Amino acid sequence: MPSVPTPSKAGIIQDESGDRHIPSSTRADGSKRKEIKIRPGYKPPEDVEVYKNRTAEGFRTIGKGGVPGADGLKENEADSTPASNKNAKRREARRKATEAAASQSSEGSKLATGALAKDNWRQADDKQDKVEKAVDPEVEREKKARNLKKKLKQAKDLKEKKEGGAALLPEQFAKVIKISELIRELDALGFDSEGEPKAKSEGKQEVKPDA
Repeated sequence: MPSVPTPSKAGIIQDESGDRHIPSSTRADGSKRKEIKIRPGYKPPEDVEVYKNRTAEGFRTIGKGGVPGADGLKENEADSTPASNKNAKRREARRKATEAAASQSSEGSKLATGALAKDNWRQADDKQDKVEKAVDPEVEREKKARNLKKKLKQAKDLKEKKEGGAALLPEQFAKVIKISELIRELDALGFDSEGEPKAKSEGKQEVKPDA
């Protein structure tokens, strides 16, 4: 019985005479496909052999096959003796002890750093308290008086506008009705209704022209 030629990847068969063709075949529905003759010299893409550079292929597969020599290590692990297992356990125990010591050292350093930071913050707060206590009361009184004087001037200006017939907003009217309250606060601080110190104001009033 004559042997049947092996078809190529594209399904092409070459007979003994050298002619090439794709033999007829039967479709799923039972119909027949016609035989296709292939012209001499034509090679379909499926039958074109791709050149492979073994060196380049070796570089591309680096890292995919695991670490070189790892297979030998696996075999050694399989053939390990009780003594080697005991040594491995000792090495693992030493490694864990070293990691634990390093972790404790790191935690101690963090705690020391946190304590130092808290101490610095506490000292900064103490300094701030001392600075606030060292503020001159007279300076604070004059500062508060300047603020009241500014508010009083704004309120008097709004009052003049209201008396001139201008309509005030609710918040502006609220400032006007606080004029008396602002004057009382200035008086308590030792300032007159114009925001001037009473001592200077009274001194000006006592000055009389020479006869």
